Amino acid sequence: MLRTWRFVSLVLVSLSMGMAFCHALELVPKMHYGASLYLTLQRSLYLLFGAPVGAAIEVAAVIGTIGLIPLVRRRVRNSFRLTIAAAVCMATAHTIWWIWVNPANAAMAHMAIEAPSPGWVKWRDQWEYAHLARFALQLFGFAALLVSVLIETPGET
Repeated sequence: MLRTWRFVSLVLVSLSMGMAFCHALELVPKMHYGASLYLTLQRSLYLLFGAPVGAAIEVAAVIGTIGLIPLVRRRVRNSFRLTIAAAVCMATAHTIWWIWVNPANAAMAHMAIEAPSPGWVKWRDQWEYAHLARFALQLFGFAALLVSVLIETPGET
């Protein structure tokens, strides 16, 4: 059961991190877009990043990683600690979504594309940099989870 849970958790975390990596790669060019182009892209490109596909993957990644903690608590000490670190990173990345990304999504969804509110840049920056932070946390979480498995892998004989 542990191998299966680890495998599924690694896949889910990598899929979730992949979505955040896409946002991180887009950050630099998107910061130069005008309001109309930016808002148009926000509304058309990210349909599957949210509900149901992206949201389900991210929530499952968080739950899967947290669910690993009791399964590895009696294993190699560093494996247990790394699993906790991975779960904290994934939960924190998800929390960032609720605190900074979701409000920015809601604010920008109600802006007129041709005449956005003067504060659109604040919302854009909040959305972009929150996603960058989420990617960093998910990358660290994925790495911690992967290393937690690798340190239990026997070395060469």
